[in-house]
Amino acid sequence: MHSERYATGLNILRQVDGKSGEVVLESLRDIAPDFARYLIEFPFGDIYARPGLDLKSREIAVVAALTALGNASPQLKVHISAALHVGCTREEIVEVIMQMAVYAGFPAALNGLFAAREVFAVHAEA
Repeated sequence: MHSERYATGLNILRQVDGKSGEVVLESLRDIAPDFARYLIEFPFGDIYARPGLDLKSREIAVVAALTALGNASPQLKVHISAALHVGCTREEIVEVIMQMAVYAGFPAALNGLFAAREVFAVHAEA
C-alpha cells in the first residue's frame, strides 16, 4: 500500500519526467524496492511538492547541482531531459552548466556540456 506522499511524488515525477522516470523505479524493484519508494516519497513527494519554486526552477537547480558534483552523469542526463520537459530551453540549460565552471571548475562544466549534447541529440531525434 502506497502513502499519500508516494502518490503526490509519483504525480510530480510524471509532471517532471513524463513516464520515463518510472523506468528507474522499475529497475530498482528487484534489488531495492524500498529505495524506489524513498526516491518517490522524499525528493518528489516532499521536496518537489513544496510551494516555494516551480518545477522549471527546481530542475535548473538540480542541473546546476549535478553538474557541480561532476560525477553524476547518468542522473544529470535524466534531469537535463526533465528540464526540457518542464520548459527550460537548451540555451538556459547550457548557461546553467557554463555558470558551474565558476564554482565547480572547467572539468565539471565540460562533463555537463557533453551530457547536455547527448540529451539534446536524443530529443532532436524524438
